[in-house]
Amino acid sequence: MSLHPRVVVCLDVKDGRVVKGTRFEGLRDVGDPVELAARYEAEGADEIVYLDISASKEGRGTLLDVVRRTAEVLFVPLTVGGGVRTITDIGPLLRAGADKISVNTAAVRDPALLTEGARRFGSQCIVISVDAARVARPSGVTSRTWRAYTHGGSRPTKKNAVAWAAEAVEYGAGEVLLTSIDNDGVRRGYDVELTRAVAQRVGVPVVASGGAGEASHLRDAFVEGGASAALVAGILHDGLTTVAVLKSTLAEWGVNVRGLHRANAGTRGPA
Repeated sequence: MSLHPRVVVCLDVKDGRVVKGTRFEGLRDVGDPVELAARYEAEGADEIVYLDISASKEGRGTLLDVVRRTAEVLFVPLTVGGGVRTITDIGPLLRAGADKISVNTAAVRDPALLTEGARRFGSQCIVISVDAARVARPSGVTSRTWRAYTHGGSRPTKKNAVAWAAEAVEYGAGEVLLTSIDNDGVRRGYDVELTRAVAQRVGVPVVASGGAGEASHLRDAFVEGGASAALVAGILHDGLTTVAVLKSTLAEWGVNVRGLHRANAGTRGPA
């Protein structure tokens, strides 16, 4: 666990609107990305992740206008992913206001994209997004393995997800955004075993994603999984909790979260 684990809010965007589903399916509209980004920052979010979840499937670039409008209202870091196919796609996103660029499908196809991106823009700007699903274990096998997926979690690759995360870091990625497809949206907790396996293999921050249902799940990702950050989405979109409540609860349990005073400020009403 890092010294100050981060609480990161994810905005999955399709056709300019924030959506949320279960295991990457059954998407429903939950709001405007600009309004939600501003709200979650006010509640105490340490970072915002904006993923254009249909861009890779549709073979188009990220919606720059939404990125620009979202970045204009934020003072916390913004990570943007979806639709990055070549090195020339990264610059416009950074100029639109993104602080970091997340890449999945294109990096699997051409890992040199990570190396060139790190060389031009710095490894701190390059995030490898790994969508992972468990592989059925043959009888008698005790170790767990995960397969990496591309195209918004819809296409399996031949890559072992843990090994691929480590390889991507060697190519130049400065952070790993690790999503459990199995746990995504089900709110039973992150895949701590997967998170720990990756965190032990790489020397860069790992963002646990997929499965947050309550504050204890974030604590498990930090303490047991070794994650540097935990990504939250659905439970916030549905109004089941707030970033401020999550951070306050984590602090009560001894987790040294960032910016607790700002998170608490976000819970107060108008003066």
